[in-house]
Amino acid sequence: MLFSEAFADGEPVPARYTCQGENISPPLAWNDPPQGTRSFALIMEDPDAPAGIWVHWVLYNLPAEMRSLPAGFQPFVESPTRFARNSWGRREYGGPCPPSGTHRYVFQLYALDVVLTDDIADKAALLQAMADHVLAYAELTGTYHK
Repeated sequence: MLFSEAFADGEPVPARYTCQGENISPPLAWNDPPQGTRSFALIMEDPDAPAGIWVHWVLYNLPAEMRSLPAGFQPFVESPTRFARNSWGRREYGGPCPPSGTHRYVFQLYALDVVLTDDIADKAALLQAMADHVLAYAELTGTYHK
């Protein structure tokens, strides 16, 4: 189960975590990973973007013992956690910023049976690297209207 203290599933993402606020990642937490979990990966995307799915955030190699990310998460230099590029081409969080209307923002957490050793470029490369290694999946959806 994936959840946030900042918003409930299906509810609006607070402005603080969007382009109209501080544009920092929201706090996230999860529990009950399956036996054999060696790492986690996280993808946040907007399936309602006019040009197709817009990727806002891609993280991988979150340590198996992690159960949460604080608001504004940045991995320590010594951490195995890495960013892959979002749709802006940057290895960072990009908050909700729809051009118009209400959009959904889907946070997807994957429990993996491996620690990924390659430098992952983007979401497509991450999905390919994770193939056959996903033990469990959870998601949290927030909305935002600009």
